This record gives sequence, structure tokens and C-alpha cells, in this order.
Amino acid sequence: MGKKVLIVYAHQSSGSFNAAAKDSAVEVLTAQGCTVEVSDLYTMKFKATATAEDITGDVKNTENFQYAEETKLAMEEGRLAADIKEEHRKLTGADLVVFQFPMYWFTVPAIMKGWIDRVLTLGYAYTQDKRYTQGMFKDTKAILSFTTGSHESMFSADGINGDINVTLWPLQNGILHYCGFQVLAPQIFWAPSQVPCEARGVMLEAWRTRLQGLLGEAPLCFTPSDCFDEEKGFRLKPDVQEKHAGVEFGLTVGTHLGKRFPPNSQIRAGV
Repeated sequence: MGKKVLIVYAHQSSGSFNAAAKDSAVEVLTAQGCTVEVSDLYTMKFKATATAEDITGDVKNTENFQYAEETKLAMEEGRLAADIKEEHRKLTGADLVVFQFPMYWFTVPAIMKGWIDRVLTLGYAYTQDKRYTQGMFKDTKAILSFTTGSHESMFSADGINGDINVTLWPLQNGILHYCGFQVLAPQIFWAPSQVPCEARGVMLEAWRTRLQGLLGEAPLCFTPSDCFDEEKGFRLKPDVQEKHAGVEFGLTVGTHLGKRFPPNSQIRAGV
């Protein structure tokens, strides 16, 4: 049986490099027998703001509206907005989610952030007990595929933009891994607008080649949830700290223990 794939796509132009990358993914994955759906956010005019309008009927607390709790209740009662329900349908049971976008201000475009805020609903995408390695989407792979406006050197450890591993940590750990996704190494298209047409063609061909085996790739490494002590505020357990006391690098970009970051841990699997 073929795999189910969702591509969440955010670019305004059908003639863009991002569109070509998205089309390549659709073509290659479909040829492998995958069922591929695309959420073309700009074409859909997807609502980017998380508000009480996402709920049909009355909210529980009008004086102190809390989006996460209210939408969880609305989801349980079948009162979520139709566009959120439709994205839940696409996402439920997906084997792979591809986020295709141009990097805006070191993160995703606002319309894609709106998709994240509204679709990854409390109770659907995460709970206090089901997050990180015990997360709701622990059987689903996810990948960030994006273009930059800056060259790779600018996102190096000594580059003016700072280390790309630091840039990606909030997205890959704080959103994807938080919901349990198996996060694949990102597909980064470095400054395609600043290179010759031939170089852009090489980038796309490399992406098409990678897509052939994408579903079989091993994910990036994150510190397992059971390494943290809930009773002590989810701090790293003493035995884990002791085990890594003599290691040169920290565990991850975020849990670095005051040491150097593990090199390229957010852009290469197995680090």
C-alpha cells in the first residue's frame, strides 16, 4: 500500500523555485505510489491568525480567552472551523509531511506559521503527556524544505547570520519534535535567486534524487524524553549528565550543558 504524504506549501508564485521544488516532490513521490496532497496556503487564502473565529458557537471563557484550551474543547465537540478540520483530515495518518517555503526572517512565512498555530491543535497534535518522543506524531516523518536569501557561508558558525543549526532548533525541536514527528534532515536550497539557472537545475535534481529514498531516511537525533526528570521541572537527570560529563559536545543545540554544540546536529542525521 502506498504511503500518504502531505505537502504544506507557502509561496505566492507558481513560477518560483519553491513551486518547482514542490512540483518535483509531487511528481517523484506520486511515481513511487504515494498519495500526495498539497495544502497551497496562498491559493487557499489560508487564515493565518489564531482567533475565536476558529470556533463555531460560544467559547467557554469570553473574559479570558485561551486559544489552545478553547480549540481543544471545540475539536472534541466538533465545533472547529472547517478549514482546520480539513487540514486535520489531510494530516491524520500521513506518513510524511513536507513543509516547502522560502525562509522569511530566519523562520517560516506568517501564513505557514498560522497553519502551525491553528492546525497543530492541543489534543490533536500534542498534550502534556504526549509530546516529544512520546508525541502524537511519533510514527510520522516531517521535513523542512526551504530556500534562503543568503549563501551558505553566511549561516556558518562564524557567519554573519549565525549557525544554521541554531536557526533551525526552534522549528525542528520546538514545533516538529515537540509534536513527536521524526524530523528528517532539512533540504536547504541556498540562495537560488543568486545563482545561475544551471546551478538551480542542479539543486532541483539533487532534491529529486533525495526524494527517491526520502521515506527511508533516518531522522535527526534528539534527547529522549525519559532523560528528563518531571519531578524536577523536566531537568536532565543526574545520571545522564554524569554520562556526558567527559564528552566534548553538549547533547543538542538546546540541551548543550554549557558545552560546544554537536556539529551539524540539526542538518545531518546520526549526529
